[in-house]
Amino acid sequence: MSPAADRPSEGSASQVLEPLCDPVLIALGVPHGFGQKGTEPPVNTQFLKQVHGIDIHEVGASYSATHSGEAPAPPEADAVWTQHAGSSVGIVTADCVPILVSDRKGECVAAIHAGWRGLAAGVIEAAIAALPKSPGELAAAVGPAARGCCYEVDAPVRNGLDRRYGRHLDRVMESGRADHFQLDLPLLATCVLEDLGIPPDQIGVEQRLCTICNESRFESYRREGASAGRLRHFIGTRAERG
Repeated sequence: MSPAADRPSEGSASQVLEPLCDPVLIALGVPHGFGQKGTEPPVNTQFLKQVHGIDIHEVGASYSATHSGEAPAPPEADAVWTQHAGSSVGIVTADCVPILVSDRKGECVAAIHAGWRGLAAGVIEAAIAALPKSPGELAAAVGPAARGCCYEVDAPVRNGLDRRYGRHLDRVMESGRADHFQLDLPLLATCVLEDLGIPPDQIGVEQRLCTICNESRFESYRREGASAGRLRHFIGTRAERG
């Protein structure tokens, strides 16, 4: 586990930030972005009321066709997907893992919110299973989240993850002080995507940055507590198909 190798240098306080893109999804031509401080998704991106569970919400054509003025109450779920051309879906995080998924044609996309509770419950598996594509037809990118350089967890968290991912814990978790561990959430998410059958060369890892130690770029609940803002991540289907 070497999250420090992925850690970028701190930018200046006055730097204008843009959403981060991953080469794997760029190659597919799908609009997407991992949020940084102050960045915004496209207008009418469908977000969720996230609850650290495993419910999945599908956005249909009716949302893009009828949505105007005041936004409707968001559905409770932790992953959202759509096949509607030109639609955009998103999730928010402040240390949890954002995962953006697309099929190879850019016609079916998903955004997944995966904190340790969601991971332990199987949110990634539930989201991939909900898509009308096989894992071998998909590409995914893992975004900024809490990494092992900064993210300390206790024994109950380790035990919660061990029930589903015990085979991966030696790779994604290192012992720290007594009964505490340094957990690399984005690396664990990557392992899960590989287990599900998404080809390793179609899993983007360029933006697996640590939200906790990059204060000028990312919001972090672990660092700032209840005053932390949220990072807004999005992915959209291609507007034209053929």
